[in-house]
Amino acid sequence: MAKFQCIQGATGPSNTSGICPAGGSWVIACLPFAIGIGSLLLGYYNLVKWNRERRCLQIEEMETHIALFPLLLAELDRRTLRLLLENLGEEAKIMKDVPGWKVGESVFHTDRWVPPTPNELYYLRPLSELHNEKFGLQ
Repeated sequence: MAKFQCIQGATGPSNTSGICPAGGSWVIACLPFAIGIGSLLLGYYNLVKWNRERRCLQIEEMETHIALFPLLLAELDRRTLRLLLENLGEEAKIMKDVPGWKVGESVFHTDRWVPPTPNELYYLRPLSELHNEKFGLQ
């Protein structure tokens, strides 16, 4: 089996002196790669640093939410009870002539607390307040 051999004179003389400088300085040849790797490492360093800072901010936000949740829940309960009390007063006025009607009697067959729906809370109020409660500010 014959080896592949170049035909003499088929190609011109090759000039490889532009690839490696005369001194054979590999530093100059590797400089673009070193700059690329350095910028890549700097980018990853900044990414890791920002992820750690963002995680700290998320933990702080969650701790704030956990700390304020009981207060917000208590305010929601106070508002619900105030609306129910106003509804009971209105119900007593409206149903005063109906025999056998008990004001505030639960329609549910349970002794447990059943949270009222927005329709139950706002049925004696203007429709705009019900829409505001259901759909928020739009």
